[in-house]
This record gives sequence, C-alpha cells and structure tokens, in this order.
Amino acid sequence: MTESSKTGALALLGLSLEKFATTMRADFRFAPLNVLLLVGFFVIGLIVHLVLNSFSFDAVVLFLGSALVLAGCIRLTQVWEAVVILGTADGLIAYLMLRPQSEILLVTIAVAVLIAPSIQIAYQWERAVLLRFGKFRGLRESGLFAIVPVIDKVAQFVDQRIRVTDFRAETTLTSDTVPVNVDAIAFWMVWDAQKAVLEVEKFQDAVILSAQTALRNAIGKNDLATLLSERDRLGTEIQKLLDEKTNAWGITTQDVEIRDIIIPKGLEDAMSRQAQAERERQSRIILGTAETEIAEKFANASEHYQNNAVALHLRAMNMVFEGLRQKGSMIIVPSTAVETMGLGALGGLTAFGRDTASLPPKGGETPEEPGETDESSVEGGDTGETGRV
Repeated sequence: MTESSKTGALALLGLSLEKFATTMRADFRFAPLNVLLLVGFFVIGLIVHLVLNSFSFDAVVLFLGSALVLAGCIRLTQVWEAVVILGTADGLIAYLMLRPQSEILLVTIAVAVLIAPSIQIAYQWERAVLLRFGKFRGLRESGLFAIVPVIDKVAQFVDQRIRVTDFRAETTLTSDTVPVNVDAIAFWMVWDAQKAVLEVEKFQDAVILSAQTALRNAIGKNDLATLLSERDRLGTEIQKLLDEKTNAWGITTQDVEIRDIIIPKGLEDAMSRQAQAERERQSRIILGTAETEIAEKFANASEHYQNNAVALHLRAMNMVFEGLRQKGSMIIVPSTAVETMGLGALGGLTAFGRDTASLPPKGGETPEEPGETDESSVEGGDTGETGRV
C-alpha cells in the first residue's frame, strides 16, 4: 500500500468515526482531547507508581501499552459498554501481572476510563441532545460540558447549519404522460434539535424522502411545457409543501431549486423539429407581412405619379442616374421610359454620329480616332424594346 493510499484510508476512517459520533448509535464523542486526557491519566499514574515503588520495566510497558490500546478501542467504539469491559479487562491484567504493587495502576485505570470520556466538546454549529437514564435532560450549547459516566448519553450532536441535499424523481409521468427525470436540491436547517432527534428517527432521511414525494406530486400535476418554463414556481410549491411537513419536526425548508429536467431522446428530437418548424413559420409570416407592406407603399406611391408626368419623368431620370452610378455603364430600362425621357432621339443622334465618323475622309480631313468617342454616349432606338446606356 502506497503512502498516499494510507493517508486516504486514515482520512476516510477519521471521517467515518466523526460521523458515527454524531449519530444515536454512539454514547459520546471520543475526540483527540479525550485521548489526551486518557493518556495523561496513565502517565501520571505511572509516575506515581515509579516514585512509590522500585523501577519496573513491565510496569512501564503495561501502563503505556494499556493507555494506547484503551484509547484506540474506545475511539473505535465510543459506547459505555466498551469502556466498562475494556477497563475491567485492563485492570484484571494489571492486577495479575503486578500484584501486590498494582493498587495505583488499578485506581489509574478506573479514573482514566471514566473521566476521559465524560469531558465532551460541541462545536460552534452544534447542539448536543443529552439523555439521562434514557430520559431527555436538555440541550448542551457549544463548548466544553461534562456528562455522568455510564448514566448519561449524548443522543446526538445536531448540526444547525444550512444543509444542501440533492434528490431526484426518476421516470415520473407528467400530466400529459411524458416520462421525465428531474434533479433538484433543497436548502434546509434544524432550528429545534430536541424535536428533530426525539420526534423523528432519522430526520435527514425523512427530509429527503419527503422532498422526493413532493417533487413527484408536483410533476404529476403539471405538463412538460410547464415544467420546462416555470421551474421557479415549481420549486416554490415544493418548498411550501415540504416546509409544512418538516416544520413539526423542528426543521425548516428554506428553498428548493430544480437543477435539471431530462426527457427521452426521441421526444427531445421531436421537440427540436417542432421548434425549427415554428421558427420557419414565423419567418414566412414576417416575409409575407413585409411583402404586403411594400405593396401598400408602392400603391400609395403610384397615386402620386398617376396624373403627374413631370414627377414620373424625374423619378425615371433618377433611376437611370442611380443605375449608372452604382451598377456600371449599362442598364436595361423599358422602352416607355426611354420615350418619356427622350432617350430614343438622343440614341439616334449618337448612332448617326458614329456612322458619319466611319465614312472615309474627304479632302485632307483627318478622321476622328475611335477612342475619342464620348464614353457616356447613349444608344437606343425609337421603336426598340429597351434602351442601352
């Protein structure tokens, strides 16, 4: 076994012993302070024994060995039965090995095994429920307190801090018969340790089981859409139901939160396709609405151009200008627009000028270079279907 595994095992053992000491199966908490007290009593007894009697190696080994064995055994058991049995056995062994000089050792063993476990300590966040002869005697606050050996029992050390407990409802049907798995967490605390210990056997298990039952009931009353969209409301309902039940136990539930809702894979795919189809429908509706609004705007604009030829002419000229400026040097426009703007005559003059320029020169005239032709000339025809610029 490696060193790290040994350390992990010891840590796990210590954690389980501390947890065991806070349950009703333990009579007291045998903490390191109690171990120190037990070993200290044995050391004092050994010193007194060596002062009053001659040095004995057997007495030293027996004293120290007994202290370590008793401390380990009581630490593991933490019940009065083990204290009485182990203390009696250790006293008997000491008497048989060291008689007639065993009186000091016997007294030391009796005092150590009875006094050391009687000194208890409760942490700041704890309350100790004390029983005497099986009857409730009261609560002990944080700090040091003493108990009567064998007669008293610390029933439980109750942690009064806010606790976080996770619980779940597996494969529970909603109101629309959809199987879901829901994970949730509950924040709760013990405000009355006496009620929590004396009225409920295992109050932590009771809280968890009650929370699971409340969660299943809430799932069965709501459909899947409500579960997915109203998690906060569902958590509030569960918290109220759970608090009404646990309040009589001295426990209050502060909040319940839904962590996750898991649905079947097939249903998840179907819901994804449904959401995609819904988005497609919305996009088509928006596009159709936009087309309707555009058509209405065009219809309103046509009323302004209907009996106003100048406005229509200016609009056509602006369209040609925008096309030339943004799209390039060639645009296609209807022949009616060409006739309205007079582009047909201009195109004919331009074509006639090009035909004249292509004739052979007369006399000493020098023909104009083709490259010197104005690039912004307009071509068109009076009867053509389109005009070219």
